Amino acid sequence: MSRQSERLERLITDQEGECCAADIETRVETLERHVTDFPPDTARDQAALKALSNDTRYTIVRLLAVAERELCVCEITPVVDVSDSAVSHALSDLYDTGLVSRRKDGTWRYYEATERAVALLGALDETRERSR
Repeated sequence: MSRQSERLERLITDQEGECCAADIETRVETLERHVTDFPPDTARDQAALKALSNDTRYTIVRLLAVAERELCVCEITPVVDVSDSAVSHALSDLYDTGLVSRRKDGTWRYYEATERAVALLGALDETRERSR
């Protein structure tokens, strides 16, 4: 029996008072079914969460969400205090993950937080106090 199985056996025994091989197998099968029930495109979800883990990208998404309107790159750059190139790269990553939308108007490029970004930020805000 592997170390993980031994630990699982101890857990089930603590919870149920006894444990056999079938109990372990049933528990693992149940958990594996939960994993297969995940939405089909979790890679995009993971990319969005990873995008928000960077300070610059997080600040940009927050800024766009509270602005409640499109912002030009030239409005974003002075606020985040990084190079133009870093802002452009961050915005590209955010666009690729579906957290911002973009529109080009002549030489100007405008960005806006998507519903998904606003919902993610809202969930973080709503649960921040409860997680302490």
